[in-house]
Amino acid sequence: MSEEAKPRRYPLLLAAFDGWNDACSASTNVIRHLLNAYQSREVGGIGCEGFYDYQVARPMLCHVQGRRSICWPETKFYEVRLTPEVSLLVETGPEPNYRWEEYCKRSIRMAEDYDVGAIVTLGSMFADCPHTRALPIDDLASDEADVDTEGHSGPVGIPTVLEALAREAGFETETVWVSVPQYLGSDECAQGTLQLLRRVSGLLGLPLDEGDLPQRADHWRAQASVLTRCNDDLAEYVRRLEVESDSKAASSIPSHVNDPTARELVREAEEFLRSMDGPGKGD
Repeated sequence: MSEEAKPRRYPLLLAAFDGWNDACSASTNVIRHLLNAYQSREVGGIGCEGFYDYQVARPMLCHVQGRRSICWPETKFYEVRLTPEVSLLVETGPEPNYRWEEYCKRSIRMAEDYDVGAIVTLGSMFADCPHTRALPIDDLASDEADVDTEGHSGPVGIPTVLEALAREAGFETETVWVSVPQYLGSDECAQGTLQLLRRVSGLLGLPLDEGDLPQRADHWRAQASVLTRCNDDLAEYVRRLEVESDSKAASSIPSHVNDPTARELVREAEEFLRSMDGPGKGD
């Protein structure tokens, strides 16, 4: 049987969208990385008409083979072949401005056509977290969604809507978000992309080609460290974030693992935070 004739599995539809849900392009760059690292082909799309406000998601002037043309905002689906037997279906495009329910139903129909096993949405958001620690990853599987009473309340983006409608349609779902440091601005965050890619690798149970992402992540951290060394106020702010991050990490240590040490770490971190909140701080 030829390689083309071998039956292939599509374990996931992996979706990420430009815009509000994509701080520092960390989530959509996962899709771009996969398209560059593996053999891929475009297999479908959702046209722009009726879904976009062109004053928000503007068409772009493009040059293709020396000819000018208008590139309209649109969503595209690609097949990404990870192994001869396993492919991903990936979806990427600008977050739509209108008709979100219809847009998501079209995405779900595409997943049904390819008989995918689950739908996974990716996102990235700005948060108070230090660049010197692993960036926080928040993920929620469909079997946890109904008991997430302590989770986010408020405005949501298209990944959350797609995940919710896919779950109603009977799909196994997971939504994965990475937090990126808000004090570093909007430059691309390779560390966030790398951590999301590794989370996808874990969901698939397959090692994924990381390419030069580890080196780019090292460069991102080095640049951030140079920035903090040049600004005393920013350096103090990052030290505070480090203590908060270490305190959360220590409090999550299982109680049966060196319990007295874990409690001591938490106590020291809490005392340090209280001392930083004393008179004169923040004035």
